[in-house]
Amino acid sequence: MTAQTDATPGSVTAVYKVSGMSCGHCEGAVSGEISELPGVSSVKAVAATGEVTVVSAAPLDEEAVRAAVDEAGFELVAKV
Repeated sequence: MTAQTDATPGSVTAVYKVSGMSCGHCEGAVSGEISELPGVSSVKAVAATGEVTVVSAAPLDEEAVRAAVDEAGFELVAKV
């Protein structure tokens, strides 16, 4: 049995470390802002680990992701 993901052939998956998320509301705020970036097909934020997994049609500009996370009120620490 293989794990299913939201990724489709040709898509790019990136994981970012975000500081300051502590609850479901935080996850929703970060996911909502990142999902508005062009080409993003799915976003999964996990407050417990501080990780945000983004699936997109093409690699995203890290500064655009940083700006979206900042808009949500959090800080992008690094791309994992």
